[in-house]
Amino acid sequence: MSRRSDLKGRIESMIAHFDGGGEVDPALRDRLIEDLATWQASRIPEYGRLQLQGDWPAALPTDVFRFRRIAAHAKEDDVRVFSSSGTTSSDRSVHAYGDLSLYDLAARAAASRMLFPDVAQIRLVMLAPHEKEALDSSLEYMLTRFGEWFGSECTWAWRHAKLDLDRLTAVLSRAEVAGEPIALLGTSFAFVHAEDGLGQRRFGLAPGSRVMQTGGYKGRSREVDSDLLLEAISDRYGIATPFIINEFGATELSSQLYETTLREAIHPPVGPRRLWVPPWVRATPVDPDTLRPVEGDKVGILRIDDTANLDSVCCIQTADLAKRVEDGIVVLGRAAGATPRGCSLAADQALGAR
Repeated sequence: MSRRSDLKGRIESMIAHFDGGGEVDPALRDRLIEDLATWQASRIPEYGRLQLQGDWPAALPTDVFRFRRIAAHAKEDDVRVFSSSGTTSSDRSVHAYGDLSLYDLAARAAASRMLFPDVAQIRLVMLAPHEKEALDSSLEYMLTRFGEWFGSECTWAWRHAKLDLDRLTAVLSRAEVAGEPIALLGTSFAFVHAEDGLGQRRFGLAPGSRVMQTGGYKGRSREVDSDLLLEAISDRYGIATPFIINEFGATELSSQLYETTLREAIHPPVGPRRLWVPPWVRATPVDPDTLRPVEGDKVGILRIDDTANLDSVCCIQTADLAKRVEDGIVVLGRAAGATPRGCSLAADQALGAR
């Protein structure tokens, strides 16, 4: 068995064990992260340059994905290449995949636990493009898979690069009359667009309906405070705020984090709104200069070690401010100003800069 096959088997086993109702030993996850980092450093030069940073596996800053193809496989073996949103090509991170099976396994297990913990299938309404309209988007890829896995019926209300308000209104009205719960899934910007376009129209969707919103407003016309948007969505669709949750993902990652309130409303006890971290992932706020973990609930910049990132780099350093809250993470937004010093130095080292 090749080293890659062995690592992939361990990742699959961990995610499948969790998805089957088992507990994942954090020590087992941490050993897997160590082994992944060692293997990836031997195959990816940009990451290999970082491996001498102390006793903890180094994390590759997300900025490096903007400048280099970060992959342990040859370019001709790519099956899909995802790019981040951005106003110019130079702003876009790129994540090449030679195999999407771990992405699929992780996405399905996380959504089953946090977004659909009470239903096997539900009517889905997507406020985002189908993957056929955005082949380079990991979000659209994921939502299309959700339609296949969880959708008793699936309506795409974002078509031809814009929100189809007539289509959205029609499907929501039918669901309202039928008393059938639905799930609205889309970007934060799309929900703002719906707020702008639906005017005074309000809906009383059936109990069990839910909303998943994700992403920011990069390159968009306006931004709305997250708490105000939460209340606006609740008022617009008649959905209680615990059933409106954020999904946190990134082009550089293969796993997703979800807010906890929907699952906790169905399976108490209820805690503060925070991001649940899948047990095959390690999320750690770190000091922006040293890139070492901060103590307690202090604010740091978020490092994510994602074992589903087999063929790129599992240890990823973001520039998002975050802090621990109970057993989860709260993301506080992008660090203001220049790139944090630790990220900048690590990126220079990875890229071979002097």
